[in-house]
Amino acid sequence: MTVLPARTVSVAIDRPWDEVNAYLSVPENFPAWASGLGRNFRADGDGFLVDGPDGSWHVRFTPPNPYGVLDHDVTAPDGTRTHNAMRVIPNGDGCLVMFTLLRADGVTEEKFTADAAWVQRDLQALKSLLETATA
Repeated sequence: MTVLPARTVSVAIDRPWDEVNAYLSVPENFPAWASGLGRNFRADGDGFLVDGPDGSWHVRFTPPNPYGVLDHDVTAPDGTRTHNAMRVIPNGDGCLVMFTLLRADGVTEEKFTADAAWVQRDLQALKSLLETATA
C-alpha cells in the first residue's frame, strides 16, 4: 500500500460558508476562478469535458451537499485519474476553503511545490471574486 505525500492549501473568505458552498457546488462556476482545471467546460454524461494542456479531460464533481464537500475527479486523456479533495468549512462569519493536493508518483518536489502555488493563486482568485461580489 502506498500513501502519497499531501499538501493542503487554504484561503479564508469573508462570506458566509453556505453561500460559498452553494457557489462552489455549481461546476459551471469553476472556470471563473480555477485556471488550473482547464477551459471550455462542456457537459458530458456524469461530468464535464474541459480543454486541458494535452487534450480533453473529464471532470466529475461531487453532487451538491450541505456538508461543504466539493471533491472532484479529473481523468486525463491517457486515463490517469486524480481525486481532488476540496472542502469549505465555517470560520467565524466567513469560511475556509481547503484543497488537498496529492503528490503522484514521478512528480518532483519542484513540480509539487509549483502545483501547490498554482492552487493557492486559484484560491486567491476565488476569494477576490466572492468577496467583491454583491450578496
